[in-house]
Amino acid sequence: MDNRAEVREFLTSRRSRITPEQAGLPSGPRRRVPGLRRSEVAALADVSVEYYAKLERGNLAGVSPAVLEAVARALRLDEAERAHLLNLAHAADGSDALARPRRRRTKDQWKPHRSLQWTLDAITAGPAFVRNGRMDLLAANRLARAFYADVYADPHNQANLARFQFLDPASRRFYPDWDVAADISVAILRTEAGRNPHDKDLHDLVGELSTRSDAFRTRWGAHDVRHHGTGTKRFHHQVVGDLTLAYEGLEMAAEPGLTLTVYTAEPGSPSEEGLRLLASWAATEEAAPSAKPSATG
Repeated sequence: MDNRAEVREFLTSRRSRITPEQAGLPSGPRRRVPGLRRSEVAALADVSVEYYAKLERGNLAGVSPAVLEAVARALRLDEAERAHLLNLAHAADGSDALARPRRRRTKDQWKPHRSLQWTLDAITAGPAFVRNGRMDLLAANRLARAFYADVYADPHNQANLARFQFLDPASRRFYPDWDVAADISVAILRTEAGRNPHDKDLHDLVGELSTRSDAFRTRWGAHDVRHHGTGTKRFHHQVVGDLTLAYEGLEMAAEPGLTLTVYTAEPGSPSEEGLRLLASWAATEEAAPSAKPSATG
């Protein structure tokens, strides 16, 4: 796959955000562009200006790991951005085909092994679910299905967290920190695009969201990436109200590219009580699926 445009835009965006002062360089007069000049990045990376200009035009094929590391240092890339740069280089020279398993199955073709569903069902203290890099919800325990009731309620979401985030008005209530959640969603998709550039379903999803959501399109153009492993988020559930939950995301060794995420609440906190109420509501809904929840917010 020709990913030169992706490489060019990523490197340009990283260069534009670094001031000369941050890089330990004199600012000097008459700067016509934000951030560093190409010549300054080349000097910091100890490569010629012509060579760095070639890289920034998108030509990463055959670039050595040492040069990639030098460019990463010069651009002050964080861990997620360094990994993204390496993924772009692998895709450019075709080594991504050998470096990792290809995942061409769609969401509808993938089914959780029964032992995975047993594992999810054994987690009763908090929502637990499996997603892919496109943010499709692939498998979930009872609490996760209740937790993401809004996502599952509208078939247009297709059980996809990114579609819910940007195309479903209910997400504005569910995520009190909507802008932060939106930034995270796009960064996850951008990271996946670098890691798995041949995923047609991902390209289709990005195209759909870019067409239908200005908020997505603006964030996608920023080329931000991130590792999404652990942290705390705030939610507002339609039945139990406000929840502050910690999460842990675990990469699945048996299913490369899939992530098992578990949400938990601080012991003794109102959010822990909220999860208990959610579990009770989920059990009631499962016993009487025709019942409709009454919104509290």
